[in-house]
Amino acid sequence: MLQKKIHINSPNGLHTRPAAKLVQEAKKYISKVTIISNGKKANAKSLFKLQTLGLSQGSTIILSVDGLDEKIAIKNLSIFIKKLI
Repeated sequence: MLQKKIHINSPNGLHTRPAAKLVQEAKKYISKVTIISNGKKANAKSLFKLQTLGLSQGSTIILSVDGLDEKIAIKNLSIFIKKLI
Protein backbone atom coordinates (compact mmCIF):
# COMPACT_ATOMS: atom_id res chain seq x y z
CA MET A 1 0.00 0.00 0.00
CA LEU A 2 1.24 3.46 -0.91
CA GLN A 3 0.01 6.78 0.50
CA LYS A 4 0.51 10.43 -0.34
CA LYS A 5 -0.69 13.62 1.40
CA ILE A 6 -2.29 16.27 -0.80
CA HIS A 7 -3.51 19.73 0.23
CA ILE A 8 -6.65 21.16 -1.37
CA ASN A 9 -6.06 24.78 -2.32
CA SER A 10 -8.95 25.32 -4.72
CA PRO A 11 -11.47 27.91 -3.44
CA ASN A 12 -14.28 25.48 -4.31
CA GLY A 13 -12.60 22.43 -2.80
CA LEU A 14 -13.27 19.10 -4.44
CA HIS A 15 -16.82 19.80 -5.63
CA THR A 16 -18.97 17.60 -7.86
CA ARG A 17 -17.42 18.21 -11.28
CA PRO A 18 -13.76 17.61 -10.33
CA ALA A 19 -14.80 14.76 -8.02
CA ALA A 20 -16.56 13.06 -10.96
CA LYS A 21 -13.39 13.43 -13.05
CA LEU A 22 -11.35 11.90 -10.22
CA VAL A 23 -13.74 8.93 -10.06
CA GLN A 24 -13.33 8.34 -13.81
CA GLU A 25 -9.55 8.49 -13.48
CA ALA A 26 -9.45 6.18 -10.43
CA LYS A 27 -11.54 3.58 -12.26
CA LYS A 28 -8.70 3.16 -14.78
CA TYR A 29 -6.68 1.26 -12.16
CA ILE A 30 -7.08 -2.23 -10.75
CA SER A 31 -5.85 -1.14 -7.32
CA LYS A 32 -8.14 -0.09 -4.50
CA VAL A 33 -8.05 3.72 -4.33
CA THR A 34 -9.11 5.42 -1.10
CA ILE A 35 -9.26 9.05 -0.04
CA ILE A 36 -8.85 9.69 3.70
CA SER A 37 -9.74 13.00 5.34
CA ASN A 38 -10.35 13.82 9.02
CA GLY A 39 -10.49 10.15 9.95
CA LYS A 40 -13.08 9.33 7.29
CA LYS A 41 -12.37 7.02 4.35
CA ALA A 42 -14.05 6.96 0.95
CA ASN A 43 -13.67 4.80 -2.12
CA ALA A 44 -12.28 7.11 -4.83
CA LYS A 45 -14.17 5.09 -7.44
CA SER A 46 -17.53 6.22 -5.99
CA LEU A 47 -18.73 9.80 -6.50
CA PHE A 48 -21.30 9.45 -3.72
CA LYS A 49 -18.68 8.26 -1.23
CA LEU A 50 -16.24 11.05 -2.18
CA GLN A 51 -18.87 13.70 -1.64
CA THR A 52 -19.52 12.49 1.90
CA LEU A 53 -16.02 13.69 2.85
CA GLY A 54 -16.91 17.36 2.31
CA LEU A 55 -13.51 18.31 0.94
CA SER A 56 -13.22 22.08 1.06
CA GLN A 57 -10.38 24.54 0.58
CA GLY A 58 -7.66 23.99 3.17
CA SER A 59 -8.44 20.29 3.63
CA THR A 60 -5.64 17.76 3.61
CA ILE A 61 -6.33 14.37 2.11
CA ILE A 62 -4.38 11.15 2.05
CA LEU A 63 -4.48 9.31 -1.23
CA SER A 64 -4.11 5.60 -0.47
CA VAL A 65 -3.60 3.03 -3.23
CA ASP A 66 -3.31 -0.71 -2.71
CA GLY A 67 -2.95 -3.29 -5.45
CA LEU A 68 -1.08 -4.57 -8.47
CA ASP A 69 -0.70 -1.21 -10.20
CA GLU A 70 -0.33 0.92 -7.07
CA LYS A 71 2.97 2.58 -8.05
CA ILE A 72 1.74 3.98 -11.34
CA ALA A 73 -1.72 4.67 -9.91
CA ILE A 74 -0.50 6.79 -6.99
CA LYS A 75 1.87 8.71 -9.25
CA ASN A 76 -0.75 9.47 -11.90
CA LEU A 77 -3.63 10.09 -9.50
CA SER A 78 -1.66 12.48 -7.31
CA ILE A 79 -0.68 14.51 -10.40
CA PHE A 80 -4.29 14.37 -11.61
CA ILE A 81 -5.69 15.58 -8.27
CA LYS A 82 -3.20 18.46 -8.06
CA LYS A 83 -4.30 19.62 -11.53
CA LEU A 84 -7.97 19.43 -10.50
CA ILE A 85 -7.53 21.43 -7.35
